Amino acid sequence: MNLFTDADRDRIAEAVEAAESRTSGEIVPVIVQRSSTYGVVAYRLAISGAVFGALLHELVKIGYDGWGLPLLLSDTALFFWMLVFGLLAAWLGPRVPAILRLFAGSEMLDERVHMRAQMAFLSEQVFATRDRTGILLLVSLDEHRVEVLGDKGINERVEASDWANVVEDVVSGIRSGSAVDGLVAAIERCGHLLEEKGVALRGDDTDELSNAPRIQ
Repeated sequence: MNLFTDADRDRIAEAVEAAESRTSGEIVPVIVQRSSTYGVVAYRLAISGAVFGALLHELVKIGYDGWGLPLLLSDTALFFWMLVFGLLAAWLGPRVPAILRLFAGSEMLDERVHMRAQMAFLSEQVFATRDRTGILLLVSLDEHRVEVLGDKGINERVEASDWANVVEDVVSGIRSGSAVDGLVAAIERCGHLLEEKGVALRGDDTDELSNAPRIQ
């Protein structure tokens, strides 16, 4: 993923370090291109492509003037029109994020991104802090989704609704063309939020998780 340069990664890591210097929270940014393979989307696209191929065949057939290649417009050829357009849609559609989002639907996108966030929470060992104060900030680019998951020590103090502005910071940054600025703003807001909620920095606190963004 070439969205982030080395300098961008350094900025994100520095923002994490600064936010963590004020509280005992451990912030883990994870950026993924896509949260799932969405096999069912390819299936839906294949059906839609086949239907489109059939309609196109009939429209061309209506306007056919008797010249050219009549075999391509025969009833027997209808199957091949459907097959070609179905396969083309199934192959091309999932590679275009906007088409993927349209055919997946909001409910599926939310579900898959949430599952990906849960997997990242485990694989990045966000739970492995002394006071269970880890926070996962997942950005799934193709889905246009951001998910924040807090560990037990965070969730005891921070409500799920409190993360809304953190999510909006990331989304606004991406929409304005600067995903890095959005992430940095979101991480800074995390630090301030944890301070407000009393996730205090302990005298013997250590940096338990890497500050570097996980870009996958």
